[in-house]
Amino acid sequence: MLKWLNILMYVGLVSLVLMALPLLAAQMSPGPSQSLKAERDWKNAAYIIQAFGEVALNNEYDNAKHGVRKWRVPIRVFIEHQVGDSALHTQLVQMHLAQLADITGHDIQQTNTLPEANIHLVFTRQSQWASEVERLMGQSATQNLHGSVCIGTFALNAQHEIARAWIIIPVDQAKMHGKLVACVVEEITQVLGLPNDSEKVFPSIFNDKTPQDLLTGLDFILLKLLYSPSISVGMTADEAKQPLQTLVEQWLHDGTVANADKTVRQGKLYPLLGY
Repeated sequence: MLKWLNILMYVGLVSLVLMALPLLAAQMSPGPSQSLKAERDWKNAAYIIQAFGEVALNNEYDNAKHGVRKWRVPIRVFIEHQVGDSALHTQLVQMHLAQLADITGHDIQQTNTLPEANIHLVFTRQSQWASEVERLMGQSATQNLHGSVCIGTFALNAQHEIARAWIIIPVDQAKMHGKLVACVVEEITQVLGLPNDSEKVFPSIFNDKTPQDLLTGLDFILLKLLYSPSISVGMTADEAKQPLQTLVEQWLHDGTVANADKTVRQGKLYPLLGY
């Protein structure tokens, strides 16, 4: 335990929040012609590589440049229910975990025992949110709650691999903003190693000013890139540029990028939400 605490002190925590912007998102939602243009515009190598740098190599709460961060050990998610509708919440999580495992090829599963877990996901209520954040993430994490709907944090080990993560979703607050599913999708996805939000990335769940609740084709590609064997933990932007270029050009050639929007919609959450 002391060793783990020392590692956390050495590398710190990366906090990820979903902002409370449903009205702003609705106001800024692109019309049909704009949506088609955005869908067409992202499907080129330069845009995809820039988007990867934005969400994978930056943090939401600092301006530093970071290396690639991802999991190398199997992921086990424990769900703690402090509110009702546990069956629904579990179903949402399981559906998203299954899609993430399929996209990344990484071993991602739910576990029913906390000691086996390296991701601890709590469904709570707004009145307990701050205390739960402090309990699991530390007092400093409570400074990031203003204007946010839900929060996630991951910790790195000494090799800069993601080793643990925590996610806290205040269900009543998320529902009030129409963001319960978005919280499940965005926070779990971000603790895989895509921690930053950016208005430069569209269409994407990593852009708080767009109404995306489920993974987009671009998000699908970013996840596949991150968990490709040729993208290693700790790679800088310069080091990752060539393998990213090679992967993206290959996927542009073989149709992976062209079919990304269609492929990502095969996830079980999409028909559940009427997509």
